Amino acid sequence: MNEEKLIINKIFRNPQQDLLMFDDLTKINIYEKDKGKFYIKAISKNEEEKLVYNATTGKSAPEEIVRQLYLLKLTRHYKYPKNLIEIEKQVNFGREQKRADIVVYRPDGITPKIIVEVKAPNQENDVQQLKSYLNAEGAPVGVAVNGKTRLILYRPYPKEFDDTLDDIPASDEEIDDVLAKRKILKDLREDDLKQTIQTLEELVLANSGADSFDEIFKLIYAKLYDEKEARNRPNQELHFRKSPTGKPEETKRIIEELFEEAKNEWSDVFERADKIKLSPEHLSVCVGELQDVRLFGSNLRIIDEAFEYLLPDVVKGKKGQYFTPRVVIDLCVQMLNPQKKEYVVDTACGSAGFLVHAMQYVWKNLPTLEACKEYASRYLFGIDFDEKSTKISRAIMLIAGDGRSHIYKTSSLDTKDWPSRFKSDLKDLNLIREFDDYETNRHNQETFQHLNFDILLANPPFAGEIKEKYLLAQYALGKNANGKLQNKVERHLLFIERNLDFVKPGGRLAIVLPQGIFNNTSEEHVRKHIMKSARILAVIGLHGNSFKPHTGTKTSIIFLQKWMEKDLDKNGNLKVTDYPIFFATQKQSFKDNSGDYIFEKDKNGQLIKDIAGNPKYLSDLDEIASAFVAWGKKQNLDFLN
Repeated sequence: MNEEKLIINKIFRNPQQDLLMFDDLTKINIYEKDKGKFYIKAISKNEEEKLVYNATTGKSAPEEIVRQLYLLKLTRHYKYPKNLIEIEKQVNFGREQKRADIVVYRPDGITPKIIVEVKAPNQENDVQQLKSYLNAEGAPVGVAVNGKTRLILYRPYPKEFDDTLDDIPASDEEIDDVLAKRKILKDLREDDLKQTIQTLEELVLANSGADSFDEIFKLIYAKLYDEKEARNRPNQELHFRKSPTGKPEETKRIIEELFEEAKNEWSDVFERADKIKLSPEHLSVCVGELQDVRLFGSNLRIIDEAFEYLLPDVVKGKKGQYFTPRVVIDLCVQMLNPQKKEYVVDTACGSAGFLVHAMQYVWKNLPTLEACKEYASRYLFGIDFDEKSTKISRAIMLIAGDGRSHIYKTSSLDTKDWPSRFKSDLKDLNLIREFDDYETNRHNQETFQHLNFDILLANPPFAGEIKEKYLLAQYALGKNANGKLQNKVERHLLFIERNLDFVKPGGRLAIVLPQGIFNNTSEEHVRKHIMKSARILAVIGLHGNSFKPHTGTKTSIIFLQKWMEKDLDKNGNLKVTDYPIFFATQKQSFKDNSGDYIFEKDKNGQLIKDIAGNPKYLSDLDEIASAFVAWGKKQNLDFLN
């Protein structure tokens, strides 16, 4: 490994993520001058020398690496000569003096053309500071960059710096040249969507009077539609962009047309009357930031983080609805081993994590792209009662699977409220269980109580109680040990019973549950109901940090397989009275106490990548899953052999 890479890995926790906007991190020249002290020489007219890492003290200057990488971009990609670039330029504000990180001059060497404000990746771009530099120096273009994202401001004279560009002008270009460029699919880049959204909130959304989530998702779906359609346009040209005229009203007309087409394409996501509520000026700023971001085929970790951020914390907290970490999802999928013709459902699907990972797991063994699309559109079902969650899950399934999916906004617990499309889909695919007894079968066809899914993966909401008598009456767990209807029951307890009813005999389940279900004496009736309905395959205790920073609730995952008729005697009692269960407890947490992910590194400090090329979480869940599979094969579990 070269020295540059070694030092960068010491400075940044996750260089590929922290420096996402830069292509090649090895192009900068880091050298050791004094023992244990590493420097870079700025690509500027004065070639200033900057200390970036001190091996003795462990101190580093990540913002200097970001600045150097951007200087490389300015000189190599945009062709600005270094004699027209100055770093740490003094800027006067009356008696106060500050220093602009990078100033790029016009050919006269006097007039500023671009000012760049640099931050470390763990810092937010300071938009207000950048605006103050631009106003003080009179430069028409400003860039705020932190390695993960960059924001480009420009002044549509005589207005203030309240609009954005998707790129800066090259050395021989002006702003009008940037606006006039055509955009095609291959121009799109992978970006940190979460930080882009945070920037938009700071610039316009917080003061627009509109719901940030709703407006961003309208733009995301308009952009998804544009990327999809661009594949069939001449030269794969994109329409989701700022108008070449630079007029916000014209930009809004273009985006509104795309949104109308997106509503037609995905009619179950938006109401026909839905409109983009942002003003032309606010919309223009958002489009300038989003237009170069690639959605289809993007890294799902980045998309996940952005969408989870969009759900307000107050909503997640009230509903006990926290997205399941992807490393936990991988454990569940690997242990249940879904196959290509098995129907999979998530009854509280959130951001569709279980469905996406099940899909990708099965895809590995499918021969063609068409087979993958057919699987994604036929075999995966998701339900969530929250409108924003269903919009998220539909978008993620589109981005990941490039096709339609069965995602429904409804309550898994109350079948009378299920939309007609959901019910008809279940009937068309023979997913309603049939019984030999005529009356039992008729009742089930009407109530949809017992379904025929092969696999269920779910992390039901922990918060909230069900008090509706008509709903409690439908559940065995809605009654106490004496069969009397209870006044209220915790929501996740009813989810346990409902989930068991969702899968067919022999079907498999993985459910994330609070630890109390497994050891509280008050929950003994719940455990008895589970054991009467299904074989307990495994119980995996998760680390207490798993759902931080949202909650520190101790959780476990229970893995089940529904009993089959052959497992029962003629009176419906279990023939099996004793069987082995796999138990394991996670020791190595993939998150620290603050809820930040921890990634695995080799002895040189280099991040270890998984098969998909993503940094690998530091976790022992892979080992637990492998141990279960080996154990399950010895136990002759039918779905593993």
